[in-house]
Amino acid sequence: MPDSTLYWLNGRLRPEQEAVIPVMDHGLLYGDGVFEGIRFYHRRPFRLAAHLQRLADSCAAIRLTLPYTREKLAEAVDEIIGAFPEENGYLRLMVTRGTGPMGLDPAGCTRPNAILIAARLEMVHPELRQEGVRLIIAATRRLPADGLDPRIKSLNYLNPILARMEATRAGAQEAVLLNGQGRVAEGSAENLFIVRDGLLATPRPVDGALAGITRGIILALAAALNVPAREVPLTPYDLYTADECFLTGTGAELIPVREVDGRPLRHCPGPIFSTLARAFHEQVERETHPEGQAT
Repeated sequence: MPDSTLYWLNGRLRPEQEAVIPVMDHGLLYGDGVFEGIRFYHRRPFRLAAHLQRLADSCAAIRLTLPYTREKLAEAVDEIIGAFPEENGYLRLMVTRGTGPMGLDPAGCTRPNAILIAARLEMVHPELRQEGVRLIIAATRRLPADGLDPRIKSLNYLNPILARMEATRAGAQEAVLLNGQGRVAEGSAENLFIVRDGLLATPRPVDGALAGITRGIILALAAALNVPAREVPLTPYDLYTADECFLTGTGAELIPVREVDGRPLRHCPGPIFSTLARAFHEQVERETHPEGQAT
Protein backbone atom coordinates (compact mmCIF):
# COMPACT_ATOMS: atom_id res chain seq x y z
CA MET A 1 0.00 0.00 0.00
CA PRO A 2 1.31 3.50 -0.76
CA ASP A 3 2.14 5.73 2.18
CA SER A 4 -0.92 7.73 3.21
CA THR A 5 0.66 9.80 6.00
CA LEU A 6 -0.57 13.39 6.24
CA TYR A 7 0.97 16.37 8.02
CA TRP A 8 -0.46 19.51 9.65
CA LEU A 9 2.00 22.08 10.94
CA ASN A 10 1.22 25.39 12.62
CA GLY A 11 -2.19 25.94 11.14
CA ARG A 12 -2.34 24.14 7.81
CA LEU A 13 -1.90 20.85 6.00
CA ARG A 14 1.47 20.61 4.28
CA PRO A 15 3.25 18.17 1.98
CA GLU A 16 5.94 16.09 3.65
CA GLN A 17 8.82 18.19 2.29
CA GLU A 18 7.32 21.30 3.91
CA ALA A 19 6.32 19.65 7.21
CA VAL A 20 9.62 20.49 8.89
CA ILE A 21 10.81 22.27 12.01
CA PRO A 22 14.16 24.06 12.44
CA VAL A 23 17.09 22.08 13.82
CA MET A 24 17.27 24.58 16.70
CA ASP A 25 13.80 23.64 17.96
CA HIS A 26 14.18 22.65 21.62
CA GLY A 27 11.85 19.73 21.01
CA LEU A 28 14.61 18.23 18.88
CA LEU A 29 17.58 19.52 20.88
CA TYR A 30 16.32 18.54 24.33
CA GLY A 31 13.06 16.61 23.97
CA ASP A 32 11.31 19.72 25.31
CA GLY A 33 7.71 19.20 24.33
CA VAL A 34 4.61 17.07 24.84
CA PHE A 35 2.36 14.89 22.73
CA GLU A 36 -0.84 12.89 22.52
CA GLY A 37 -1.71 9.82 20.48
CA ILE A 38 -5.33 9.78 19.26
CA ARG A 39 -7.24 7.08 17.42
CA PHE A 40 -9.97 7.80 14.91
CA TYR A 41 -12.63 5.40 13.68
CA HIS A 42 -15.22 6.02 10.96
CA ARG A 43 -13.47 9.42 10.49
CA ARG A 44 -14.32 10.43 14.06
CA PRO A 45 -11.68 10.94 16.77
CA PHE A 46 -12.15 8.78 19.84
CA ARG A 47 -12.20 10.55 23.20
CA LEU A 48 -10.72 13.71 21.68
CA ALA A 49 -11.78 15.98 24.56
CA ALA A 50 -9.91 13.80 27.07
CA HIS A 51 -6.78 13.81 24.92
CA LEU A 52 -6.86 17.58 24.45
CA GLN A 53 -7.35 18.07 28.19
CA ARG A 54 -4.33 15.88 28.93
CA LEU A 55 -2.30 17.75 26.31
CA ALA A 56 -3.21 21.05 27.98
CA ASP A 57 -2.32 19.62 31.39
CA SER A 58 1.07 18.40 30.12
CA CYS A 59 1.75 21.86 28.68
CA ALA A 60 0.80 23.51 31.95
CA ALA A 61 3.02 21.15 33.92
CA ILE A 62 6.13 22.12 31.94
CA ARG A 63 5.13 25.80 31.48
CA LEU A 64 4.71 25.42 27.74
CA THR A 65 2.16 27.67 26.06
CA LEU A 66 -0.37 25.77 23.99
CA PRO A 67 -0.21 27.76 20.73
CA TYR A 68 -3.80 27.04 19.69
CA THR A 69 -7.07 26.79 21.56
CA ARG A 70 -8.55 23.35 22.02
CA GLU A 71 -11.31 24.36 19.64
CA LYS A 72 -8.74 25.18 16.93
CA LEU A 73 -6.91 21.91 17.54
CA ALA A 74 -10.20 20.03 17.25
CA GLU A 75 -10.78 21.75 13.90
CA ALA A 76 -7.29 20.68 12.79
CA VAL A 77 -8.08 17.11 13.80
CA ASP A 78 -11.29 17.18 11.73
CA GLU A 79 -9.41 18.67 8.78
CA ILE A 80 -6.66 16.06 8.69
CA ILE A 81 -9.06 13.16 9.26
CA GLY A 82 -11.23 14.47 6.42
CA ALA A 83 -8.21 14.48 4.10
CA PHE A 84 -6.96 11.05 5.18
CA PRO A 85 -7.69 8.34 2.58
CA GLU A 86 -8.94 5.77 5.11
CA GLU A 87 -11.74 5.81 7.68
CA ASN A 88 -9.61 4.55 10.56
CA GLY A 89 -6.16 5.66 11.66
CA TYR A 90 -3.92 7.21 14.24
CA LEU A 91 -3.01 10.82 15.04
CA ARG A 92 0.12 12.08 16.75
CA LEU A 93 -0.38 15.59 18.13
CA MET A 94 2.80 17.31 19.36
CA VAL A 95 3.72 20.68 20.80
CA THR A 96 7.39 21.60 20.93
CA ARG A 97 9.02 24.46 22.82
CA GLY A 98 10.06 26.03 19.53
CA THR A 99 13.25 27.53 18.16
CA GLY A 100 15.73 29.08 20.56
CA PRO A 101 19.43 29.49 21.28
CA MET A 102 21.55 26.59 22.45
CA GLY A 103 21.23 25.92 26.18
CA LEU A 104 18.68 24.44 28.52
CA ASP A 105 16.99 27.74 29.39
CA PRO A 106 13.86 27.94 27.20
CA ALA A 107 13.41 31.67 27.77
CA GLY A 108 14.59 32.39 24.22
CA CYS A 109 11.94 30.11 22.70
CA THR A 110 9.09 32.45 21.88
CA ARG A 111 6.90 30.46 19.50
CA PRO A 112 5.95 26.82 20.14
CA ASN A 113 5.37 24.56 17.16
CA ALA A 114 2.20 22.49 16.85
CA ILE A 115 2.43 19.35 14.72
CA LEU A 116 -0.29 16.87 13.79
CA ILE A 117 0.39 13.66 11.85
CA ALA A 118 -2.21 11.22 10.54
CA ALA A 119 -1.06 7.71 9.67
CA ARG A 120 -1.86 4.03 9.70
CA LEU A 121 -0.77 2.26 12.86
CA GLU A 122 -0.28 -1.43 13.49
CA MET A 123 1.21 -1.95 16.94
CA VAL A 124 1.46 -5.72 16.53
CA HIS A 125 0.84 -8.21 13.76
CA PRO A 126 -2.84 -9.30 13.60
CA GLU A 127 -1.81 -12.88 14.45
CA LEU A 128 -0.25 -11.67 17.71
CA ARG A 129 -3.53 -10.02 18.63
CA GLN A 130 -5.03 -13.50 18.53
CA GLU A 131 -2.13 -15.50 19.98
CA GLY A 132 -0.81 -12.93 22.47
CA VAL A 133 2.54 -11.21 22.83
CA ARG A 134 5.61 -12.10 24.86
CA LEU A 135 6.79 -9.73 27.62
CA ILE A 136 10.03 -9.40 29.51
CA ILE A 137 10.75 -7.54 32.74
CA ALA A 138 13.22 -4.86 31.66
CA ALA A 139 16.39 -4.02 33.58
CA THR A 140 15.68 -0.39 32.64
CA ARG A 141 13.68 1.19 35.47
CA ARG A 142 10.84 3.67 35.21
CA LEU A 143 11.92 7.21 35.96
CA PRO A 144 10.65 8.17 39.44
CA ALA A 145 7.80 10.63 39.77
CA ASP A 146 10.01 13.00 41.74
CA GLY A 147 12.26 13.14 38.67
CA LEU A 148 9.61 13.27 35.93
CA ASP A 149 5.93 12.88 36.71
CA PRO A 150 4.47 10.09 34.52
CA ARG A 151 1.36 12.19 33.93
CA ILE A 152 3.43 14.44 31.66
CA LYS A 153 3.47 12.92 28.16
CA SER A 154 6.89 14.24 27.28
CA LEU A 155 8.61 13.94 23.90
CA ASN A 156 11.62 12.49 25.70
CA TYR A 157 10.97 8.74 25.38
CA LEU A 158 14.51 7.46 25.83
CA ASN A 159 13.63 5.53 29.00
CA PRO A 160 10.93 3.34 27.36
CA ILE A 161 12.97 3.11 24.14
CA LEU A 162 15.80 1.46 26.06
CA ALA A 163 13.32 -0.96 27.62
CA ARG A 164 11.83 -1.81 24.21
CA MET A 165 15.34 -2.46 22.88
CA GLU A 166 15.79 -5.00 25.67
CA ALA A 167 12.58 -6.73 24.58
CA THR A 168 13.69 -6.86 20.97
CA ARG A 169 17.05 -8.38 21.91
CA ALA A 170 15.22 -11.01 23.95
CA GLY A 171 12.86 -11.89 21.09
CA ALA A 172 9.85 -10.43 22.92
CA GLN A 173 7.34 -7.86 21.69
CA GLU A 174 7.17 -5.67 24.79
CA ALA A 175 8.97 -4.84 28.02
CA VAL A 176 7.54 -4.12 31.46
CA LEU A 177 9.23 -1.37 33.44
CA LEU A 178 9.53 -1.55 37.21
CA ASN A 179 9.89 1.49 39.43
CA GLY A 180 12.77 2.04 41.83
CA GLN A 181 11.06 -0.09 44.50
CA GLY A 182 10.65 -3.06 42.17
CA ARG A 183 6.92 -2.57 41.59
CA VAL A 184 5.38 -2.86 38.15
CA ALA A 185 4.79 0.51 36.49
CA GLU A 186 3.72 -0.13 32.89
CA GLY A 187 4.88 -1.33 29.50
CA SER A 188 7.13 0.78 27.33
CA ALA A 189 4.09 2.24 25.57
CA GLU A 190 1.03 0.72 27.26
CA ASN A 191 -0.69 0.22 30.56
CA LEU A 192 -0.82 -3.30 31.97
CA PHE A 193 -3.59 -5.37 33.55
CA ILE A 194 -3.56 -8.82 35.11
CA VAL A 195 -6.34 -11.15 36.23
CA ARG A 196 -5.98 -13.48 39.22
CA ASP A 197 -8.85 -15.47 40.71
CA GLY A 198 -11.38 -13.29 38.90
CA LEU A 199 -9.89 -9.98 40.12
CA LEU A 200 -8.74 -7.47 37.52
CA ALA A 201 -5.71 -5.52 38.76
CA THR A 202 -3.58 -2.73 37.34
CA PRO A 203 -0.65 -0.73 38.76
CA ARG A 204 -1.35 2.54 40.53
CA PRO A 205 -0.29 5.88 39.03
CA VAL A 206 1.71 6.45 42.23
CA ASP A 207 3.81 3.43 41.22
CA GLY A 208 4.63 5.00 37.85
CA ALA A 209 1.68 4.03 35.65
CA LEU A 210 0.28 6.60 33.28
CA ALA A 211 -3.38 7.25 34.02
CA GLY A 212 -4.11 6.19 30.46
CA ILE A 213 -7.35 7.05 28.71
CA THR A 214 -7.88 3.49 27.48
CA ARG A 215 -6.95 2.24 30.95
CA GLY A 216 -9.72 4.40 32.39
CA ILE A 217 -12.22 3.07 29.87
CA ILE A 218 -11.34 -0.52 30.81
CA LEU A 219 -11.81 0.21 34.52
CA ALA A 220 -15.20 1.81 33.79
CA LEU A 221 -16.28 -1.11 31.60
CA ALA A 222 -15.20 -3.56 34.29
CA ALA A 223 -17.40 -1.76 36.81
CA ALA A 224 -20.35 -1.81 34.39
CA LEU A 225 -19.86 -5.53 33.76
CA ASN A 226 -19.47 -6.36 37.47
CA VAL A 227 -15.87 -7.46 37.01
CA PRO A 228 -14.04 -6.74 40.30
CA ALA A 229 -11.16 -4.35 39.56
CA ARG A 230 -8.52 -2.68 41.71
CA GLU A 231 -5.54 -0.37 41.35
CA VAL A 232 -2.92 -2.17 43.46
CA PRO A 233 0.85 -2.49 43.82
CA LEU A 234 2.12 -5.31 41.60
CA THR A 235 5.48 -7.07 41.44
CA PRO A 236 6.95 -9.47 38.85
CA TYR A 237 5.63 -12.36 40.97
CA ASP A 238 2.08 -11.14 40.30
CA LEU A 239 2.72 -11.21 36.57
CA TYR A 240 4.33 -14.64 36.66
CA THR A 241 1.40 -16.17 38.55
CA ALA A 242 -1.46 -14.34 36.82
CA ASP A 243 -4.30 -16.17 35.11
CA GLU A 244 -4.43 -13.49 32.40
CA CYS A 245 -2.44 -10.45 31.41
CA PHE A 246 -3.05 -7.81 28.77
CA LEU A 247 -1.87 -4.39 27.59
CA THR A 248 -3.97 -1.31 26.87
CA GLY A 249 -3.33 1.98 25.14
CA THR A 250 -4.61 4.32 22.47
CA GLY A 251 -2.34 2.79 19.87
CA ALA A 252 -2.42 -0.72 21.27
CA GLU A 253 -6.15 -0.81 22.06
CA LEU A 254 -6.16 -4.19 23.92
CA ILE A 255 -3.43 -6.80 23.36
CA PRO A 256 -3.37 -10.15 25.19
CA VAL A 257 -0.15 -11.47 26.73
CA ARG A 258 0.80 -15.12 26.45
CA GLU A 259 4.03 -15.20 28.49
CA VAL A 260 6.17 -13.09 30.80
CA ASP A 261 9.91 -13.77 31.03
CA GLY A 262 9.37 -17.15 29.39
CA ARG A 263 6.61 -18.15 31.81
CA PRO A 264 3.38 -19.00 29.94
CA LEU A 265 0.18 -17.61 31.41
CA ARG A 266 -2.77 -19.88 32.15
CA HIS A 267 -5.10 -18.24 29.62
CA CYS A 268 -4.41 -16.24 26.45
CA PRO A 269 -6.65 -14.71 25.49
CA GLY A 270 -8.49 -15.19 28.76
CA PRO A 271 -12.23 -14.91 29.39
CA ILE A 272 -12.08 -11.55 31.17
CA PHE A 273 -9.83 -10.10 28.47
CA SER A 274 -12.22 -11.34 25.79
CA THR A 275 -15.22 -9.84 27.58
CA LEU A 276 -13.53 -6.48 28.05
CA ALA A 277 -12.11 -6.40 24.51
CA ARG A 278 -15.58 -6.99 23.07
CA ALA A 279 -17.08 -4.32 25.33
CA PHE A 280 -14.31 -1.87 24.41
CA HIS A 281 -14.90 -2.25 20.68
CA GLU A 282 -18.64 -1.88 21.22
CA GLN A 283 -17.92 1.34 23.13
CA VAL A 284 -15.78 2.63 20.27
CA GLU A 285 -18.58 1.87 17.82
CA ARG A 286 -21.17 3.62 19.98
CA GLU A 287 -19.06 6.76 20.17
CA THR A 288 -17.73 6.93 16.61
CA HIS A 289 -20.02 5.08 14.23
CA PRO A 290 -22.27 7.48 12.29
CA GLU A 291 -25.33 5.56 13.45
CA GLY A 292 -24.03 5.32 17.02
CA GLN A 293 -24.16 1.53 17.15
CA ALA A 294 -21.97 -1.48 16.55
CA THR A 295 -21.90 -2.90 13.05
